[in-house]
Amino acid sequence: MHVELLYHTPDPELAIATAARLCYAPVGAAELMETMSEERIRSVLSTIMASGHFSTLEHASYTFAVDGVSRALTHQLVRHRLASFNQQSQRYVKFKNGVAVVKPESVAANDETNAIFDEAIEAATAAYKKLLDVGVPAEDARYLLPNAAESKIVITMNVRELLHFFSLRCCNRAQW
Repeated sequence: MHVELLYHTPDPELAIATAARLCYAPVGAAELMETMSEERIRSVLSTIMASGHFSTLEHASYTFAVDGVSRALTHQLVRHRLASFNQQSQRYVKFKNGVAVVKPESVAANDETNAIFDEAIEAATAAYKKLLDVGVPAEDARYLLPNAAESKIVITMNVRELLHFFSLRCCNRAQW
């Protein structure tokens, strides 16, 4: 798996602190942005994290490119409703030269299970290629592609959702 940060809110701390301060300030957001010191920003961030005023975290976002992950993993990712996703299409991308796959370590660790896995992948990708070769559209042939098929995805989440995402996906009970 390869994860790369593509973009983020230029000054996320200031954006979040401004949104938080606006709730209690007699002036507008633009004036707050111009007048808040680094010390004040840190103080506001500390206060909102301690108080649970997490709606302000939604004013900063991050966009990541994630490559080399399985369709099974991306199906877990898209369960996060407060995120934006664009995934490599199995409908429009034709994998005529084979399909790269992500193999679980529990499978790769054993010669027998490794061979079973490879055989199943080879059979599925050979059947997929045959369907393409006889003119079946990629959008229909893709039904044969396994969850292990490698995929690429771009994800944008605001800071609040990132914290929620990490609390769920970094948990010991989450799938690897």
